[in-house]
Amino acid sequence: MAEKSSNEVEDGQIPTFDGSDERKQDRINEGGAVLGSEVDQLKSRHIQFIALGGTIGTGLFLGIGSALTRAGPLSVLLGYTFTGIAVFAMMQCLGEMATWLPLPGAIPQFCARYVDEALGFAVGWNNWYSSSITICAEISAAAIVISYWEGAAEINVAVWITILLIFIIFLNIFAVAIYGEAEFCFASIKIITIVGLLIMAFIVDLGGNPNHTRLGFWFWQRDGPMKEYQATGDLGRFLGLFSTLINAAFSYGGVEMVAVAAGEAENPRKNIPKAVRRVFWRILFFYVLGSLAIGVLVSANDEHLLSAQDAGAAGAARSPWVIGIQNAGITVLPSIINAVILTSATSSGNAFLYTGSRYLYALAQNRQAPRFFLTCSEKGVPYYAVGVTSAVGLLTYLSVDSDGGAAKAFAWFQNITTIANLFTWCSICVAYLQFYKALKAQGIDRDTLVFKSPWQPYTAWFALIYFSIIIFFSGFAIFIDGNWNASDFVAAYIGIPVFFVLFAFWKVFKRTKWLSPAEADLQTGKAALDAEDAHWPEQKPRNTLERIWFWIA
Repeated sequence: MAEKSSNEVEDGQIPTFDGSDERKQDRINEGGAVLGSEVDQLKSRHIQFIALGGTIGTGLFLGIGSALTRAGPLSVLLGYTFTGIAVFAMMQCLGEMATWLPLPGAIPQFCARYVDEALGFAVGWNNWYSSSITICAEISAAAIVISYWEGAAEINVAVWITILLIFIIFLNIFAVAIYGEAEFCFASIKIITIVGLLIMAFIVDLGGNPNHTRLGFWFWQRDGPMKEYQATGDLGRFLGLFSTLINAAFSYGGVEMVAVAAGEAENPRKNIPKAVRRVFWRILFFYVLGSLAIGVLVSANDEHLLSAQDAGAAGAARSPWVIGIQNAGITVLPSIINAVILTSATSSGNAFLYTGSRYLYALAQNRQAPRFFLTCSEKGVPYYAVGVTSAVGLLTYLSVDSDGGAAKAFAWFQNITTIANLFTWCSICVAYLQFYKALKAQGIDRDTLVFKSPWQPYTAWFALIYFSIIIFFSGFAIFIDGNWNASDFVAAYIGIPVFFVLFAFWKVFKRTKWLSPAEADLQTGKAALDAEDAHWPEQKPRNTLERIWFWIA
């Protein structure tokens, strides 16, 4: 029998290497290719901009409008703030684990190592189908956006779906560096736009607009800060607030992708903590200030916004940002913002194709998916995983009909992926709680960690309870008298049985056990990563401009 290559993975375990091979880390597949090869790793600026702009998608530009009209400006602000705090808490947990052991796919690996192989199986496949369906959500949103422009609506939406699918596959199939550069450019556009919109909203609010009207919080005073939803009085206002939590969860979806990229990043022990620490500022500036800006720019009862939503209007016509700008008498920006929304949707589709393929790769490493998904190109791209994940994007063609299909499909995909995202976040918290116990049981002092998250384990418990509540009550409106709809019920809750069936299947099939803290695998593959840390060059800024750039990237 031929001798096994040193580049093969034995029994689904992550290999370790001596000092001469430490650059290979934990990225080896059966074919001998390396995931994220040395010359095609994600650089620091890629990681930081993926973290900054990776989750700014249609949720912040389009989806937030429905939350505003349903619940009112204060409810939107509070909903995005509360969910942002929980997301920040979850990311602290993930950052500590990803810095300890940066692995391809990351999250299912942590669940399998620290908790139970069945949880790794469930969260891995849950993450994969969530990422795959999010591709559909973003492409269907992009189809809505494109039809905003005159003449584009006359072309069959299938044409735009095809073009967008081919484009994001191109960005992912050749080299991870291409994906990184694309996300760097996309994120730059989104960040500049959001910053510009926030500045514009502040100026317009103070009266710096063609109408010279100072808005202040006039819409809050006239229409009320919180709208009643599905009931009257305080109960109705509470239900309105709770409904915004679901919108916020969709908007924050994908925030964990920076950890997924850790296995293909340069100097992950430095760059991942930096990205995680900036999650707080990203949530504050983009989402909290963004939701506040929308609440002062446009009324929750605005006729243009309500009619655009009822008619399933295209792109910028449904964006509260654009409607607020138009109401202020500024006419030049809608097409520009529509183009940014289009790039945001394309960027998110691109990012989720990347993360979905890496989840599939991680499952194959754990021997929970066919081993051919470990096959990589010479540039380190798992092309079979990319191909299968992108094939799910063909479901976007379900939106091709003559009765607002793209808008309906986007709503469906949004509901399904939101629950899947929440299960992912819950699984991260569960994995961290076991990781925390394992460190203590195995005599590892958390003060020695490169990145130590604060207020643990209370941070993890808070996030876990918060996300669990949203999961189980996300479809509350369906059960109120007169609201029952079978398709809405399926969209709201299909993710729950799917996750637990996946967990139960692997639990029974493989007879796995819940790991005790002393049994958790904290060390496999870590020696190679520790050895690698010494090989990353220390870059020091030579002048003020470089100092600013190093702070950004």
